[in-house]
Amino acid sequence: MEETRRTQVAIIGAGPSGLLLGQLLHKHGIDHVILESRSADYVLGRVRAGVLEQPTIAALREAGVGDRAEREGLRMNGFDLRWDEESCHIDFGRIGKHATVYGQTRVTRDLMDARRACGGITLYEAGDVRPHDIESQRPYVTYRHEGRECRLDCDFIAGCDGFHGVSRQSIPKNVLREYALTFPFGWLALLADVPPVSEEVAWINHAEGFLMCSLRSKTRSRYYVQVPSTEDIRQWDADRFWALYRSRLPRDLAEKLVTGPALEMSIAPLRSYVCTTMRHGRLFLVGDAAHIVPPTGAKGLNLAVGDAKELADGLLRHYRDRDTADLDGYCDRALARIWKAVRFSWWMTNLTHKMTDNPFARQMQLAEFEYTRGSEAAQIAIAENFCGLD
Repeated sequence: MEETRRTQVAIIGAGPSGLLLGQLLHKHGIDHVILESRSADYVLGRVRAGVLEQPTIAALREAGVGDRAEREGLRMNGFDLRWDEESCHIDFGRIGKHATVYGQTRVTRDLMDARRACGGITLYEAGDVRPHDIESQRPYVTYRHEGRECRLDCDFIAGCDGFHGVSRQSIPKNVLREYALTFPFGWLALLADVPPVSEEVAWINHAEGFLMCSLRSKTRSRYYVQVPSTEDIRQWDADRFWALYRSRLPRDLAEKLVTGPALEMSIAPLRSYVCTTMRHGRLFLVGDAAHIVPPTGAKGLNLAVGDAKELADGLLRHYRDRDTADLDGYCDRALARIWKAVRFSWWMTNLTHKMTDNPFARQMQLAEFEYTRGSEAAQIAIAENFCGLD
C-alpha cells in the first residue's frame, strides 16, 4: 500500500446519511473519514424527495445544519387524499405535529457546507472501495484515490453507500437476511419551475393510475405519475408528461395546472426491501444500504437520518462511556422503527395506485377512501404514521 491512515470510524458513502453521521461524530470529537465513489457534483445532482419529519429536523439541528431547513422549508400541516372527484384532508394538527418540505438536495448541500466549514475529511471519487476483516477487532477499508492505492484502518465501518453499494455486499451471503417486494410500476417524475397546482401535497388515486402533486417552493413543483415498470424515460418529454398528467387530475386541479419546461425527468422503480442484518461484526448498515421503501409514505430520507442518529449515539456511548449496549442493540432498535415505516409505505402504495385490473380491487380502494373520510380515527392513524411514530 502506498498510503495508510488511521481513524476511528470509516464512513462509506457521502449521501445524507453518511454526511449527517459525520457531522454528529465531529460534534462529539470522534475521528472519522468519509469515502465516496462519486464526485461531489454527482452527489448533489441526485434529485430526491424532501418531506422531513420533526425528529429529522431535530437531528439536523443537533448536527448544526437545521437552521436553513427550519427557516426556508415549507411547513406541511397536512395533505389531501383524492380519488375520482372526491377528497379527504389529513390534518396533522390533530396530533400536534407537522412536517417540513425541504428537498433532499438542499439537505445534502447544507451538510456539505457544514463539513467544509469544520474541515472534515471527505474523499470523493474514491475507487474500488472495499471493507476487510469486518468480523475482527481491526477492520480496514482499501480504496484508490488520486492514483494511489490506500488503506484506512479503523475501529468501525459505517456502510452509508446505498442499495447498490459495496457495504451490504461485504456481508457473507449465508448471514444476510433479506425481505423484498418489487411493484410492477414506477413513478415518472418531472421537476419544473411552475407554481404548484395545490397549496398542499396531494396523493391522487385515478382509475388508470396514481399521481401526486408536490411542491419544493411556491414557484417550483415536482409531479409524479404512475407508469409501468417497463417504461423507458427516453420515450418521454415534458409535453407527453403534461398531457398524461392533466388527463388524470381531478377537474378542479386540472383547471389550475401551469405547465413549463422540465428541469429534470426520471423514472423511479417502486420496491420494498429490508435487510435485517444491519450489523455484522464491526460493519453497520445505514439508510438505503439496509432498506428501501416506496416514496409513497415519504419515509426514505427520514429512515436514513434515524439510522445515522441511532448509530452516532451508540458510537458516542462506546467511546465516551466504554459502554457497548447501544451498539449491540442497534439492529433491534432500528428495525422496530423501520418495519413500521415499511408497513405504512406499503399500505399507502396499495391504497393510491392501480394495483390490478380486477374491479373488486378497485372497489376495495374506494371503500377504504370512504371509510377514511368518515373516520377521525383513521385520519389520525394516517397522520401519526406520516409524521413519524415516536
